[in-house]
Amino acid sequence: MASKVRVYAKSQKWAALGIVDAYLKMYPHATLEDINKAFPRNLFVQTEDNLGLFVTMAEKAKMAAATATDFDDKQLEEWKRTHHYLTLADGTDIAFTVAMWTKEMFDKITEQAKLYDIEIAKYEAAEKGFGKRGEYKLEYLNGYVPPVPTKKGMPKWLLALIAVLGLAVVALLLWLLLGKKAEPQIVEVEKVVVVHDTLYIQQIAEIEKSFNAAQFEQGKAELNEEAKFVLHDLAKVLNAHTDIKLTIKGHTSAEGDAAFNQKLSEARAKAAVDFLVEREGVAVEQLSYAGMGSSELKNADNPMAPENRRTEFIIE
Repeated sequence: MASKVRVYAKSQKWAALGIVDAYLKMYPHATLEDINKAFPRNLFVQTEDNLGLFVTMAEKAKMAAATATDFDDKQLEEWKRTHHYLTLADGTDIAFTVAMWTKEMFDKITEQAKLYDIEIAKYEAAEKGFGKRGEYKLEYLNGYVPPVPTKKGMPKWLLALIAVLGLAVVALLLWLLLGKKAEPQIVEVEKVVVVHDTLYIQQIAEIEKSFNAAQFEQGKAELNEEAKFVLHDLAKVLNAHTDIKLTIKGHTSAEGDAAFNQKLSEARAKAAVDFLVEREGVAVEQLSYAGMGSSELKNADNPMAPENRRTEFIIE
């Protein structure tokens, strides 16, 4: 079966975390027990204890406090600082029970990940030095779109039934209180319509943030590799929802020549559209672009501010 998620990472430790996060994206309501069954600790570590590969952060803190050395304490604090942990749908933070990942352990979790259609790209070495950290990114493959986590609760039909029964009880009480000869009472129920953003709107908003983080080189319109990676994600959304019409708008700050800024903003927006059409196969009818120069400043109080240099993805 074709892979659904690919993990890019720096260091084996972060790659392992990325694999389990990919599993959580595919099964957003997975519990701690589910994760430990999917990735059993004894597959990676020879041990006789009953520990799972993950425990809650509260349990991890107790384990660290019970050790004779301060190694586990420092490791736990480092994991918190660098966000080397995952959060379940119910808000529970969970952390690994293994401190380091050897090549043998990493090869085993990579094989285990294949059972869930997760693959790992060749990981990069983590940067060395104080304050440096590893990282990982997830890429959805072959048109796969992860499910949206939903809050568990009463089924809608049951809520509707309760509401109808409630109105019936109110009507009966009124009839009893006012008597049979009383004028019939009309109870008007206000209709409440709740409109939720569709999944793709949320996805495009996140992709827009990532694209703006992948900054253009000053004064140029060429896409860097990080920007192309982000546009690849945007293309998957557009190709999966061919009814979407998207306008890409380029903006600059007021720094420099206004005419040059106008042309530059247009060239950057066009570069994104050309990449989506020519390299990612997005239908040209779905896309348009515009260069706004410095005519629509996000921070009008500071025309030179960096937040004015941005690209907007506008759903028509």
